[in-house]
Amino acid sequence: MRARRTVALALTGLLAAATLAACSNGDGKTENSGSSSGATVLNIGMPNGPQTENHNPFLGSSAGASLGYRWMIFEPLVMINGIKPTEPGKPWLATEWKWDANYTKLSLTIRDGVKFSDGQPMTADDVAYSFELRKKYDGLNQDAIPYGTITASGNKVDLTFTRSQFTNQNKILTVFVVPKHQWSTLKDPTQDTLKNPIGTGPYTVKSFTPQTTTLTLRDSYWQDLPKVKELRYTSYNDNNAQTTALANGSSEWSFVFVPNVKAVYQDKDPKNHKLWFPANLGIHGLWINTTKKPFDNPALRRAMNLVINRDDIFNQGEAGYFYPKVESITGIPTPAGDSFIAPEYKDKKHAVDVDGAKKELTDAGFKLEGDVLKDPTGKPVTITLTDPAGWSDYITDLEIIKDNLSTIGIKATVDKANQDAWFKNIDEGNFDAAMHWTNGGATPFDIYQNIMDGKILKPVGKGGVSGNYGRFNSPEATKALDQYANAADDATRTTALNTLQKIMVEQMPIIPTSASNVGGLYSTKNWVGWPDEQNQYGPAQPTQQNALQIILNLKPAGSQ
Repeated sequence: MRARRTVALALTGLLAAATLAACSNGDGKTENSGSSSGATVLNIGMPNGPQTENHNPFLGSSAGASLGYRWMIFEPLVMINGIKPTEPGKPWLATEWKWDANYTKLSLTIRDGVKFSDGQPMTADDVAYSFELRKKYDGLNQDAIPYGTITASGNKVDLTFTRSQFTNQNKILTVFVVPKHQWSTLKDPTQDTLKNPIGTGPYTVKSFTPQTTTLTLRDSYWQDLPKVKELRYTSYNDNNAQTTALANGSSEWSFVFVPNVKAVYQDKDPKNHKLWFPANLGIHGLWINTTKKPFDNPALRRAMNLVINRDDIFNQGEAGYFYPKVESITGIPTPAGDSFIAPEYKDKKHAVDVDGAKKELTDAGFKLEGDVLKDPTGKPVTITLTDPAGWSDYITDLEIIKDNLSTIGIKATVDKANQDAWFKNIDEGNFDAAMHWTNGGATPFDIYQNIMDGKILKPVGKGGVSGNYGRFNSPEATKALDQYANAADDATRTTALNTLQKIMVEQMPIIPTSASNVGGLYSTKNWVGWPDEQNQYGPAQPTQQNALQIILNLKPAGSQ
């Protein structure tokens, strides 16, 4: 799943308990509260509530995934820059990789001299086994990669796939490696709790409590050891507690939505309190249930799109920084996706056009009688916009959209839903419209596939969906997605992607409003070397794989 908004990181449960104590420094070590040049500890926080001890890196519900520290223990074959996914990856546990012409075979050269934290060497067999696990257990193969043969010989690993993996290149190259000698002893890797994680990364687990997990630096590592000797991951009860900890300096790095971020965070320490939230190739928008009348009519969806004010959503709902607005009418975020936009849409941007929306409706047989829009059958058009009550930015977005829709006579109601019930209703298609996110990837394919793919289309009432929540049924889109994924050349891919953009613009299966981000808030008081606009070597989000790259780049402030 895409890098998720912090209010939704409550998937593990945001509990309204008393405020957690920020990372305690009472163990007598040299801490960050002293001289900045003597910093040894980095305090990282997430607003995800009390955690259960489980370091299984495959499980999105585990503490290691929720707080992000799994990436300090388990490393990828290749490090891909999450905000520049089309750039060549950085060799990591693999030193070389080569795809065949149609992306159905991958040959990897595995790095020599790497040891797991228990001292045993990492070998090509461990890499092959890490792929075998994903092939054997569907629950570990979250991207549904169609693995064929997997073989290891010497320091080489060869993989085959049953169809082209052009669209999944980065997902395969960033697979993390686990030790065969540990994982082969687990009864069920998809469910088992891992208490003693063994990885090739520079850190091991020192201690765990439901509030704080502490990682300590290994004695040796295949790269230069990080300067940060200890990582403390605190899980705060909610966004407010996390924000308070950031403001007072007890938390130094987080991914959290902060309303009025300048006043409550940046102005508390203008010199050191930084934030950077670059867009990536994923989006947020109003998903419309296209099976419900009259919203099965593309003209109505196009008209709704024309009155939604993305500036207000960005400045009010997203506090002017969190999710950048989507400007291209194709829904492709810019500038990350500039090179993919079809020529006919290059300079076409979203703009509020109430008169244009009214013309769309009139031409399609709708009638605006006073302040009430009636569909071609004469029935007033009403819609319920729904998201979980705690997702404050989404709720504000919906209130803005409600007001926008009133300009064309649509009566909208905002439902602040129970989170569990909301997830179930979205999954089963029992909703009118909701703010939701899409998948993201190295190209816009992942966005469109998540929105339009007929292969993941399920009837209303049938759960277990992995996308296409709006039940959009377009054989043309499904065909174009297949053509893109299996194309033998770039020209064919371009043609297919241009077709998908045309479908997006003309049929508007969702109304794109915002780009996803892979951002973070961090302090430079004790540690420097963070990524930013001038040095975009990786995303600034502590729960992303690139977080390891950031840790390796940090140095104590004043040490240079």
